[in-house]
Amino acid sequence: MLLDVSELGFRAINEAIREKKGKVTLTGCLGQRFVCAGMSDVSVEIKGVPGNALGAYLNGGTITVDGNAQDAVGDTMNAGEIVISGNVGDAAGYAMRGGRIFVKGDAGYRAGIHMKAYEEKIPVLVIGGCAGSFLGEYQAGGVIVVLGLSDRKRRIVGNFPCTGMHGGKMILRSDCSGIAFPDQVTARPATEEDLCEIRAYVSEYCALFGADEKELMNSPFTVVTPDGKNPYKRLYVPN
Repeated sequence: MLLDVSELGFRAINEAIREKKGKVTLTGCLGQRFVCAGMSDVSVEIKGVPGNALGAYLNGGTITVDGNAQDAVGDTMNAGEIVISGNVGDAAGYAMRGGRIFVKGDAGYRAGIHMKAYEEKIPVLVIGGCAGSFLGEYQAGGVIVVLGLSDRKRRIVGNFPCTGMHGGKMILRSDCSGIAFPDQVTARPATEEDLCEIRAYVSEYCALFGADEKELMNSPFTVVTPDGKNPYKRLYVPN
């Protein structure tokens, strides 16, 4: 079903999505916030640029965006999948605790901040381009993959990646020379076991956006993990 949302606010958009069964395609989307927030089992395609908090608290289903998206995509999402065929703003995947987000292009600052995992719920954020500063800040769980396929000449990640990281894993398609990581994490070359872990995510990214899986997987990767569960202990407890 096609729904022109150019003159609708987010409440009317979300009410219309809930009323319809099957796939809904939104046209004329331009900055409306909270689209699909808190929904389950949705199948929504968005043509345009959704505003902040797309798919916030999403609990299942699929959201695809034929273009860019603004800040806080998938904020605190619990399940489902969000696919962005362009770039995203800041704080993509903020506090996400399940589900997957695939971004074809670049991400802004603080992507993956406060990501967490619980039992079988392992959130995954795949960024095809590059990421801004503070990637994975306070990450507590889940997996962040950055592939560095950016049109712009820039480092794969900006300043201060993994600040406060105390769980989860970050995997960057780069040797990461010249990138300063904080003391509480370890950055090392990926092993075959690491590559096997992310192969399914890279394969899905390539299927979604038409990239060459073999070429990507034959590149150098760096794995970043925390050294301990309490990165700030040394600040408060005497040695």
